Amino acid sequence: MKTFWVTFFGSVVGVIVGSVLTLVLGAFLLGAVIAAAVQSSQDGADTLPAGDSVLEIDLRTARLDQPSRSPFAFAEPLSTVEIVAALERAERDDRVKGVFIRANEFGLAPGQAEELRAAFSAFREAGKFVIAHAQGFEGVTITSYFAVGPADEIWLQATSSFSAVGLASETLFFGGLIERYDAVAEFAQFHEYKNAANIYTESGYTEAHREATLSFLGSIFDSALANLADDRAMSPDALRTAITSGPYSAEQAEQAGLVDRLGHVAAARQAARERAGGSATFIAIEDYVRNQRPRPSSGPIIALVEGQGPILTGAGEPGFGGGELIGGDAMAEAIDAAARNSQVRAIVLRIESPGGSAIASDQVWDAVMRARDAGKPVVATMGALAASGGYYIAAPADLIFAHETTLTGSIGVLGGKIVLDGALDRIGLNLEPLAVGGEYALAFSSATAWSDSQRAAYARLMEEVYDDFTGRVAEGRDLPLSRVQEIARGRVWTGAQALELGLVDRVGGLRDAIDAARELAELSADDAYQVRRFPRQPTPIEAFQALFGLSAEGAEAAAAMTALMQSPQVRAAIEAHRQGRQAGAQAYAPVRPPQ
Repeated sequence: MKTFWVTFFGSVVGVIVGSVLTLVLGAFLLGAVIAAAVQSSQDGADTLPAGDSVLEIDLRTARLDQPSRSPFAFAEPLSTVEIVAALERAERDDRVKGVFIRANEFGLAPGQAEELRAAFSAFREAGKFVIAHAQGFEGVTITSYFAVGPADEIWLQATSSFSAVGLASETLFFGGLIERYDAVAEFAQFHEYKNAANIYTESGYTEAHREATLSFLGSIFDSALANLADDRAMSPDALRTAITSGPYSAEQAEQAGLVDRLGHVAAARQAARERAGGSATFIAIEDYVRNQRPRPSSGPIIALVEGQGPILTGAGEPGFGGGELIGGDAMAEAIDAAARNSQVRAIVLRIESPGGSAIASDQVWDAVMRARDAGKPVVATMGALAASGGYYIAAPADLIFAHETTLTGSIGVLGGKIVLDGALDRIGLNLEPLAVGGEYALAFSSATAWSDSQRAAYARLMEEVYDDFTGRVAEGRDLPLSRVQEIARGRVWTGAQALELGLVDRVGGLRDAIDAARELAELSADDAYQVRRFPRQPTPIEAFQALFGLSAEGAEAAAAMTALMQSPQVRAAIEAHRQGRQAGAQAYAPVRPPQ
């Protein structure tokens, strides 16, 4: 009887807890829709404060390369791409006098740091100031410092340290563990530099793995030093000596010329305010972007098709709380839509991906080729990482832009499995497969090792994918196939190395790619044109309806809610709340970029 009552009351409690969680989730989703409605009510209304302003950018916040495609990501910080666009707009905004940066303390992806550095440099060249404050460059990676190099002044908190002396990467190998527990890692990889599987098959670096890793780390470090030497008006040799002789205390870093002033963030912010005229208002760059009137757009269109994350077949929708993905269907359809649009004069393809499905990558490759055949120039621009499948989809573009520190290439393929039968035996489990048909039906069973014929068949399939990949690159880059096969072999290159090898055309970021697309579209710098994302981002209400099957009546009620939010009374209350808040204030690449 005691067991019965425990079970009964436990079930009751479970139902209550489940109901509460459901209500909380529903409230959260409703809040998301309402928040989006509030945001849409502000579209077209410039609510920035009057007078001089200083934009504030916090690089300590983790950011995506591109805006999330999830309609529920309304609270996420601006992406790198959005920051670059906002700074370009602020260059022409007379109200914005400068930028105040909260520097990252521990490290950014090298390509992200380089893209931000270029944006800060262009902003400064437009005649506006840039001041950065760091509560230490505590991580050993140089990329945090690299990002803020162009600043007029770099402040460092006096009680912190400067430890940005180089770059480091470490790899955890499971080969010994797998062997110890009688599991077997079986992989086919083309070729020796395609080393993602090494973490399962090896207990340490192979010679090729070590060579490639040290090569791209050295290339990134050299590029960062060269640009920083220019930023700091130091000779490259002097800066290299200063950097590699660290770590330093804050006082020592100032004496070495690595930073300009010591002090807390309050003092640095005051220095920025005085430089802006003494009465400037600080505006978070998120508020600058979201609370201003969009510029009227007209004329020809430069289509922007973005993709970030692993590549897979299908739509690749991130969904609620999911990570970013590139779906072969979705990206190909976006490119097709841009190619069909008579107003689109060129297409810019932004890529941030470690790769993934070779089949999905080839699907996107085909869409790019069809867009070019339709007379639309295509320019690819790479973020911090565009390797393996990420390079595959860029290869057919008319022009490819990469940062010097972008990780790209990895032209290769791998696949396999881990046989767990021996490990399961050790704990008394028996995984016993059954199959009908050909011998290859059990090729991916984790209970049996490959037979000789299965191994040969799988290797043959992988080799065919590799041949297709290298052939696509040779065709897209107009290179001899023998040359592509020589520089491929799964090796990762930096953008600077890829430029020398002919795998990319120019060093630059998103702004450079858009300018190049405009030129290919035969538009002058003075011609009116617009940059438009393909596909259009669904509104939260539309996504809510699609995700939960919102009825027509529910959609009508949501529309009424939106209309209510647009009333003058509610907008006035929203503005008062906003002002009060202001007053209170990555076929896969075998490596991860060092951070």
